[in-house]
Amino acid sequence: MSVGFRILKRQRKVAAEIVERFARLPVANVSDSMSRMTAAGARLRPRHQSGGMAGPALTVKTRPGDNLMLHKAMAMAEPGDVIVVDAGGDLTNALIGEMMLMRIIKSGLAGIVIDGAVRDAGFIRAQTFPVFAAGVTHRGPYKNGPGEINVPIAIDGMVIEPGDLIIGDDDGLLCVPFDDVDGVLKAATAKYQAEQKQIANIKAGTHDSSWVDKALRELNCEGLD
Repeated sequence: MSVGFRILKRQRKVAAEIVERFARLPVANVSDSMSRMTAAGARLRPRHQSGGMAGPALTVKTRPGDNLMLHKAMAMAEPGDVIVVDAGGDLTNALIGEMMLMRIIKSGLAGIVIDGAVRDAGFIRAQTFPVFAAGVTHRGPYKNGPGEINVPIAIDGMVIEPGDLIIGDDDGLLCVPFDDVDGVLKAATAKYQAEQKQIANIKAGTHDSSWVDKALRELNCEGLD
């Protein structure tokens, strides 16, 4: 098997019930629960109209500007999957447009992430189907390869293994490793519930911000009243 030009089978993926529970949580709460150490960078933005994304990753690593392996991944993907494409962040050629996206929507996937460019931006913007990409260009792709499917990939330092959980909303994207989903889910749910209490207190005018002066005193800040 040739490294750099190969198709592997995904050995595991996060369960649907776990995906559903994460889909109810803001990405920021999950990120805070992972010590704010993981991110796919600010370049990857939602290109669709609205709505969050959650699902197990089907990973694609492709030569910048080439979408041959993305076509194959579309045929392999299962309903609920998120196709995640490491195209090196190159914005010279779009890897997906209206016709490919129509097929993806029809197949019941949960979303697509491209560390590269897309085109037919108006069509994408009119959809609620989640599309995250680094940029937009009218120039189309090549279809010569090479590339790999279901291998570990990395986007701005965020490592994604096949079957890991991918979530996204207006704040960006996050990968939760397969082995960590239970612990992160518990912590993120607690974080979300605590924030809901804070919001209720703010609305009621009972929010306590005394912790600010306490923290400043502990840091020996001068000039406190």
